[in-house]
Amino acid sequence: MIKLNTFSYRCISLLLLFFVQLSEAAEYKFHGIVDLRASSTNSSDNGYVAGGQGKFGVSDGQQLHVAQAGVDISAQWDNGLSVHGVLNSFLDQEDSAAGITEAYVKYRSLPNESGYRFQVKGGIFYPEISLENNAFAWASKDTLNSSTLNTWIGEEVRVLGSEFKITRLGRMNNDAYDLSFSATAFVGNDPSGALLAWHGWTTSSRQTLWGEARAFPWLPALAEGEELSAQADKSKPFLEIDDDIGYHLRGEWSLHNKIELSAGYYNNKATPYDVINGQYGWRTRFYHLGMSWHVSKNFTLISQYLSGDTLMQSSPGMDVVNNDYSNAFVSLTYKWEDFPWGDKSENRKHKSTVRLEDFSVTDNDDTWGDNNNENGQAFTLNHTYRFSRQWFISAEFNYIDSQRPARTYLDNSTDLVEKQIQLSARYFF
Repeated sequence: MIKLNTFSYRCISLLLLFFVQLSEAAEYKFHGIVDLRASSTNSSDNGYVAGGQGKFGVSDGQQLHVAQAGVDISAQWDNGLSVHGVLNSFLDQEDSAAGITEAYVKYRSLPNESGYRFQVKGGIFYPEISLENNAFAWASKDTLNSSTLNTWIGEEVRVLGSEFKITRLGRMNNDAYDLSFSATAFVGNDPSGALLAWHGWTTSSRQTLWGEARAFPWLPALAEGEELSAQADKSKPFLEIDDDIGYHLRGEWSLHNKIELSAGYYNNKATPYDVINGQYGWRTRFYHLGMSWHVSKNFTLISQYLSGDTLMQSSPGMDVVNNDYSNAFVSLTYKWEDFPWGDKSENRKHKSTVRLEDFSVTDNDDTWGDNNNENGQAFTLNHTYRFSRQWFISAEFNYIDSQRPARTYLDNSTDLVEKQIQLSARYFF
């Protein structure tokens, strides 16, 4: 049964009311995705969404499910103001749910005489980090599963805040490139880092709904009388615990239609020893680098790197969880149009993507029964055929080789090789 939390009900009602009252002057847009998927997963443990030690969102075996049904609703006015609401739902054997993933108001100005354009955004939204989740409802165009880096962003990094962005347009300054800088101040992401510590890096297309609680594997440190016994049985990554304001800074250099380079820094400014109803503050900080290079009309390279740390302490200020983490991937996509047979217009409907990943977590504390160390590599191969203007048929192979000592707590092997084959019919509207 799909769960729709109370917060999501309220957000949906407010968005509909807002749209109706301003309907006369607005231009409405409705976009979205329906992803019907069959998967076969080879793993010795349950998927991470169900609280297992597996790296995939679904558990061992075969499954037919709705990997994502999302809709992006927006209303836009001539003065540069727009309102956006993104709803997502997931229907599978692990943990089906539906609700809000983003809801925000945005204003974007026209360029001034000097070629500068300003943008202000406020509400619930993703910080501008991912380079691959560029389709409607934060789906990925080129693969079915997001990279482990961006799967974590989709699971634990979301903000309630305001973003200010300024862009210098090159075409108005006789330059071939654009420059932009953004600064975001936010609340509501204090427990971020807990899931990364306790189940490590994972991969799927699952996003955490605003207000949703997510499961993590059992650890001996959670037992009664142990260091983490006060921790709730699920993590709520979007809570505000200490009323401190976090921030995210990002800059981008873009050579028109060729290459984009970006760098950013995120700090949730959480107090690491505060706890409310079993939800701890985790001081989570990271910097991220990204590159998107359109090598040719058909060939695109995307690469991202993220590195940071997360800290959770006891009330006397002693480290309970102190982790460093890093993740990097390279993705290559080629659009096929040079087959020696068939009509070339048909050949352009084929697209292949290969992605290589490396990830790690380093545990720097001495807490008994809570070993968060992890190392691993991942490989993804995807081929997508555009059946019609809106229908896409995809086949994807995912491979993950990871070493995680915490698996021994449940009498599993530290080393685990997992494989997954997925077939998908995706409808974009």
